[in-house]
Amino acid sequence: MIQAGDKLPSVPVKLVDANGVSDADSAGILGQGRVVLFGVPGAFTPTCDTSHLPGFIGAADRIKAGGVNRIVCATVNDHHVVKAWAERSDALGKIDFIADAHGRLAEALGLAKNFGDLGRRYARFAMIARDGVVQQVFVQDVAGVTVSGAPAILLALQGEVVA
Repeated sequence: MIQAGDKLPSVPVKLVDANGVSDADSAGILGQGRVVLFGVPGAFTPTCDTSHLPGFIGAADRIKAGGVNRIVCATVNDHHVVKAWAERSDALGKIDFIADAHGRLAEALGLAKNFGDLGRRYARFAMIARDGVVQQVFVQDVAGVTVSGAPAILLALQGEVVA
């Protein structure tokens, strides 16, 4: 699993943002400035849709005020699904999305997890990176959204310990 001090991997992905959908590289998306990346098991899935993503949408301005240049959500879904989820959630313009349809970035980060019928997806996590190097990683070990949610990231940006 990726850890603080590690360089983020370079993997081909689809970027879904306010400009639409484009072919991209994870290092290009995550490698400049201070970035908050959070991963969810799936677009439209219950906790991801009602708690994890909405928390980051609601806190986007405060997170960016904490010195973050970009907030990115990664999920193992195709770009059509991710675009529909981003639009329905009114997230575009606040949050960019990585559509990692084959889970290659999830695997490269060491953050892929088997979810039975859903297959291998992202473990629920959040991280803070600067210029492509991980500063902090928060992996959700229990159900729900605690250490990987927007409130925990806000605390981390303020320099408080997140347990």
